[in-house]
Amino acid sequence: MTDAHARPAAECLADLDARPDGLTGAEADRRLSQHGPNRLPEAHARGPVLRFVAQFNNVLIYVLLGAALVTGALQHWIDTGVILAVVLANAVIGFIQEGKAETAMAAIRNMLAPRATVLRDGRRQSVEGAAIVPGDIVLLEAGDKVPADLRVLEARGLAAQEAILTGESVPVEKGVAPVSADAPLGDRRSMLWSGTLVTKGTARGLVVATGRATEIGRIGGLLAGVEQLTTPLIAQMDHFARWLSFLILLAGGLLLAWGYFVGHQDFSDLFMTVVAIAVSAIPEGLPAVMTITLAIGVQAMASRHAIVRRLPAIEAIGSVSVICTDKTGTLTRNEMVVVAAETPQGSFTVTGEGYTPQGEVTPAGDLTRLARAAARCNDAALVDRGGIWTVEGDPMEGALLAFAGKIAPPGDGPRLDAIPFDSRHRFMAVLTETADGRWTHVKGAPERVLRMCRDLDLDHWHDRAEAMARRGLRVLALAERAEAGTDIAEDTLDGSLTFLGLVGLIDPPRPEAIAAVAECRAAGIRVKMITGDHAGTAAAIAAQIGLENTRAVLTGADLDKLDDAQLALEVTSVDIFARTSPEDKLRLVTAMQANGLSVAMTGDGVNDAPALKRADAGIAMGLKGSEAAKEAADLVLADDNFASIAAAVREGRTVYDNLKKVISWTLPTNAGESFVIIVALMAGMALPMSAVQILWVNLITGITLGIALAFEPTEAGTMRRPPRPRDAPILSGGLVWHVVLVALLFLAAVFGMFSYAIDRGYPLALAQTMAMNTLVVLEIFHLFFIRNIHGTSLTWAAVRGTKVVWTVVIAVTAAQFAVTYLPPLQTILGTRPVPLGDGVLIVAIGVAFFAIIEIEKQIRLGLRRR
Repeated sequence: MTDAHARPAAECLADLDARPDGLTGAEADRRLSQHGPNRLPEAHARGPVLRFVAQFNNVLIYVLLGAALVTGALQHWIDTGVILAVVLANAVIGFIQEGKAETAMAAIRNMLAPRATVLRDGRRQSVEGAAIVPGDIVLLEAGDKVPADLRVLEARGLAAQEAILTGESVPVEKGVAPVSADAPLGDRRSMLWSGTLVTKGTARGLVVATGRATEIGRIGGLLAGVEQLTTPLIAQMDHFARWLSFLILLAGGLLLAWGYFVGHQDFSDLFMTVVAIAVSAIPEGLPAVMTITLAIGVQAMASRHAIVRRLPAIEAIGSVSVICTDKTGTLTRNEMVVVAAETPQGSFTVTGEGYTPQGEVTPAGDLTRLARAAARCNDAALVDRGGIWTVEGDPMEGALLAFAGKIAPPGDGPRLDAIPFDSRHRFMAVLTETADGRWTHVKGAPERVLRMCRDLDLDHWHDRAEAMARRGLRVLALAERAEAGTDIAEDTLDGSLTFLGLVGLIDPPRPEAIAAVAECRAAGIRVKMITGDHAGTAAAIAAQIGLENTRAVLTGADLDKLDDAQLALEVTSVDIFARTSPEDKLRLVTAMQANGLSVAMTGDGVNDAPALKRADAGIAMGLKGSEAAKEAADLVLADDNFASIAAAVREGRTVYDNLKKVISWTLPTNAGESFVIIVALMAGMALPMSAVQILWVNLITGITLGIALAFEPTEAGTMRRPPRPRDAPILSGGLVWHVVLVALLFLAAVFGMFSYAIDRGYPLALAQTMAMNTLVVLEIFHLFFIRNIHGTSLTWAAVRGTKVVWTVVIAVTAAQFAVTYLPPLQTILGTRPVPLGDGVLIVAIGVAFFAIIEIEKQIRLGLRRR
């Protein structure tokens, strides 16, 4: 249907054979098979051949291929073969990991697939966006993403952000009335377009186009591509590696000139040596290994219900020093139940479990009007699934329905008008046609609704609301008035309502949230609660979950009295912010960042988007969050659980640690390999290893030992360390010192073993074989050392390692035995069998090397703790 915007709503319904109360389930299934899933065409993915060829598009690889070309021209075929093996191995690993990364990102996109609320079989249901079909009736509210092209059937204060489709930066008001058939896309006010966002109001719309048939599908925009697996840290290291390669090439040229003109060495052999130095010094596998680390981190976070939308968030979440979290559903179970009611007739206690509409009210009393207001001023629905009652919609409204069901049936009657709840005016109103007339029922925050009532002692009822809140209850006020017309005149509500009573709902803390808050505090992370709830309720829940400062509470009204400078002073010591608006969240984030804090902020509403964007790590709720909040966030919690935030912090720290381990292992070992040859060349000595042996070591260790670090589990003390500064450089002074120390120790050990062999009268080939094996043993012991950069490596757990670590160590050891003792490989690499006693000595040198760097680490950590 291409002209739905110009036709009356009833005509559109008839044309699609649809009804205002929705399709039947069977009809929806039939239309789904006819029209196909409601999905946009996916971006064309690169084929495997192109993906493999793309692995060679790297400056580091260009250098290696150039070296292979020159060595081939000089007919050093073995050296050429080893260099090409290094390049090919790197390409194969990159190809495999990129495929896994794309699979992981595709799975995460599926986890983020939007859902929509529709009417089917006469009742509201939540379905996947892909299951929507032409003729469906979709229900929308502020913050929702429009799942398909819709003809508006009902609208209340409706506006949509259509910039992605029309370029219009200001939200567009929407209505039911048809428009001109030739109206431009941006002027079709009777339509909601797939992919746009509802910024305010509520709507009921008829699906007129899905998938490719939508406007956005026809234009071909917004096709989801695979997000590139990169972060600022990886981009920084890629930049570093590129310039390091240029530096290595320059140094290689200078060495070549030195050896030829000063040392008068044979050019062919000298060139091969310089090529070997360059190949061993260039960290060609570093970008691939770091990307593997990142991909593993993304999958690990997804398994902990934290879905990464923007990859830099992995680094940001690991460095947060403050977590600002909502209360309801995040720190609490989000399984609300009404347990108390306060009315002009007295105080009542309500019993019952969950959302089951069965229970008792004591003492006996007439709460019928209160119950009907709770049921009618409500957008939720209770569903009995095999004896287990669940809620479709807001849990608080589900609890009100269960409360009403325990007292009296609400009675049937059509809804004539409604004012949806908004965090700015903090109430909801519904006008219903009933057997006893037309009634507007209002529910909302007590301080707002009480002011709208007439003939009421405000101080008395505020005190009663405060008393309920101090018991940890969430308090709502309900009121009503009779109506003559069919519309709610919002500007006449104040002072015209009849007060019905207060209801108190409880939402107990999640046990896992209590443990997660304690874990965050041990990790030096301050947890702050920012909620729209009453101050007393917030303080009671904060005490139960173990926040640091539960004595001080700032409300939204208090925040309004503080300027930005005063707020920056107050915000560090206060952990509870109650009765806040989404605008307050943005001010709080800015104030905390002004104190140098790295902030993670949760949000679920459309108005939370600015705060989520401003935070160092914006976290949206996956279950109750709006699509607007999810699109603004860096992370999405699949289960809305605070424990998942703590788990994401742990995984973020682990990913950063593993990236640092990869760098801290790669740079020193590459430097050590190069220094050994450079010193021998500059001193005019015999080379401790031949060029082909250096290339072999780089091949066998670079593609195995470094990758093992990408799979390292979380270290034991990860969540007992304070957060790292958000501007902490990865190439720190400590890392530079470690590179220098390890390179010097490599130099001493390899030259020591080489000199020992020559002094024993061993042939040069055997001495070089022993030096080569010494280098490999040192790299293995360095791997075990670097696995525990924040603690001791002298534990059974450290020795036991992981399956990946021992797999690569065994593989490298077997390869070294093969090239040392198998005659065909001896011929290729120029090696000789190493006597048993000398083999033991080589391992002993590795143990001594490990002891030296471990002692140095413990001294450094001890000084840091002081």
